[in-house]
Amino acid sequence: MNTVVSGVILAMCAITVVIALVHLVRDRPAEDGMYILLGILELVLLIQLVWGAIAFATTGRDVSGVLFFAYLVGVCVAAPIGAFWSLAERSRGGTAVLLVAVVTIAALQARLWSIWHGAHA
Repeated sequence: MNTVVSGVILAMCAITVVIALVHLVRDRPAEDGMYILLGILELVLLIQLVWGAIAFATTGRDVSGVLFFAYLVGVCVAAPIGAFWSLAERSRGGTAVLLVAVVTIAALQARLWSIWHGAHA
């Protein structure tokens, strides 16, 4: 796993969370810019998926393959699910769904990092 890619993902999540919180407090629906940011985040997550698969194939680490790939794929599907759900609910609730999806991505990313570095429990 690449530290830079993980840092970029977490930074993008933080930016999106702040924007979503501002929209939520102001009682505004999610705007197109948030979906563009989420799309860029998804692109970085897909790059991480490929990079993680290559890293797993070439590593000597004691990493559970099933668990590692479950988190790699899971973090990639959280953004589209949150985006489509948020688009279906174009209100304050949709913004909250987007916020939950991005926080989920950050949590999954942190767990993925710990799995890669040997914390299996």
